[in-house]
Amino acid sequence: MTGDQLRRSTRRVWKRIAIIGGSIIVVLGTVAALIASGTVWPNDLFAKDYAVRGVDVSSYQGTIDWGELSKEGIDFAYIKSTEGSGDQDEYFARNWDAANRTHLLVGAYHFLSFESSGEAQADNIITTVPKTSGALPVVVDVEFYADFFSNHPSRERVRSILDPLLERLTEYYGVPPILYATQEPYDLYLRDAYPNDPIWIRSVLTPTTLSDGRPWTMWQYSNRERLRGYSGPEEFIDMNVFRGSLEDLRKLTAP
Repeated sequence: MTGDQLRRSTRRVWKRIAIIGGSIIVVLGTVAALIASGTVWPNDLFAKDYAVRGVDVSSYQGTIDWGELSKEGIDFAYIKSTEGSGDQDEYFARNWDAANRTHLLVGAYHFLSFESSGEAQADNIITTVPKTSGALPVVVDVEFYADFFSNHPSRERVRSILDPLLERLTEYYGVPPILYATQEPYDLYLRDAYPNDPIWIRSVLTPTTLSDGRPWTMWQYSNRERLRGYSGPEEFIDMNVFRGSLEDLRKLTAP
């Protein structure tokens, strides 16, 4: 092969590489756009293995038409009630009343504060969330916020809040609370602990297993679903599945 032939061959190879590379970039960009818009979600295929599905909502979903939302192929709904020792979700009371007039199994969730005592947070929940026969267990949401993303509280500190909070809620509502967590807080604070409290894990990009081998009870598999029935500043809604049958889920409810 002459020098000119070699150069022409090399240019053809690089041209093919550039075309292939450009095509890959276009495909990846398209997939990323579809994921960002909620049109395609990586976990959808895996979540189809679980028949019992539900949503969790807060004031970000604005006014909810529960009659409409309940027709969207869901079986349960969790509604934000409280945060820390003094905050209540402004939509909780109306959401609670309206959701309980549908076929859905309904529960409340509390966003845990690392800055107030478990006793004070229990007071806030008990004052806000009615004791209701057939309600799903109260959920305590354990995740980082604000400066705690970079400055994690110690395991001892979090346990000192969680222990009395969970004990009080179990005593008052008659069933153990569910613990919701993202992966890192689970590993730091819940791993190998609280065996009586079901685990709700968030993993929105890939299926997950818990690091201590414990089976999760609920899995938040998407935060980019679009359903009918709500109008708020957040256009998406979180989607979850339950590991088990609808009857299994009913067995978790309050007496």
